Amino acid sequence: MNERLKALSDAGVSIWLDDLSRERLTSGNLAELIETKSVVGVTTNPTIFAAALSHGDSYAEQLRGLSSVDEAIELATTTDVRNAADLLKPIYDRTGGFDGRVSIEVSPELAHFTDETIAEAQKLYDIVDRENLLVKIPATKAGIPAIAEVIGRGISVNVTLIFDEDRYREVMDAYLTGLETADKAGRDLSKIHSVASYFISRVDSEVDKRLVELGREDLKGKAAIAGAQVALGAYEEVFGSERFAALKVKGANPQRP
Repeated sequence: MNERLKALSDAGVSIWLDDLSRERLTSGNLAELIETKSVVGVTTNPTIFAAALSHGDSYAEQLRGLSSVDEAIELATTTDVRNAADLLKPIYDRTGGFDGRVSIEVSPELAHFTDETIAEAQKLYDIVDRENLLVKIPATKAGIPAIAEVIGRGISVNVTLIFDEDRYREVMDAYLTGLETADKAGRDLSKIHSVASYFISRVDSEVDKRLVELGREDLKGKAAIAGAQVALGAYEEVFGSERFAALKVKGANPQRP
């Protein structure tokens, strides 16, 4: 057991592996990371799967005979995510759905198309067919209403590409709107989960680069902390509100930042 990662886990941090491949699954590597590195979740994106598909022949047998590239990618990625979800299911059950989740992302080509994003999110959820799936949707302008609709359908969502407080607040509002829709439809709110992936390092890196150009290296590294504090303040305000309290008594979970 890695003691540093265990200490983080014991402190309440959910450690996710930002990588997945057929080899990680078949070799037992992912199972080992769960056992020894306190990994309780896995997230994926098209870049991760592109790397996995381009190395070795782990996917050759499954994809043999397929003529469509899109069909091959969909089959390979949803199979890996389903198998990873099965591997993490005991954690999901043990934590009441808090951990033990696997993310799969809608196509980046749909980032500015609301209806198409909704349709793909539903399709991925249906194909993977696992309760502990998180469908990853970007926080673009078109993505915000898609998030609300998908949550309203009872599908758990990992919102990605959040870079500032204003958009983060839109994301949280979309989540609450989705929960309200789900409640009206009679869905079990306790089964719906969401993660808001608020990006810190990319903004911090860009700010630091500009600070160097301005000769203010003494301020390097401060943007990340400031951004995190702003995000936490927004989170505490929204999920401490009467609006969320009304949903919480019905079993709703806060959207984890």
